[in-house]
Amino acid sequence: MERVTLRIPKQQIEEVEQMVETGEFPNRSEAIRAAVRDMLNEQEDTTDQTTSKRSWAKV
Repeated sequence: MERVTLRIPKQQIEEVEQMVETGEFPNRSEAIRAAVRDMLNEQEDTTDQTTSKRSWAKV
């Protein structure tokens, strides 16, 4: 596994921390990995469509 450094708005990190605290994810890294998996799966699902909407890119 490779290490990646990224900057995320404080509010989003706080929301991720909340998910960790409630037990939805064991830690922040796993929560972010899950988000990346979801994004890749969504992108894969839209590949067959003529127009690809990237709702995951909203900030």
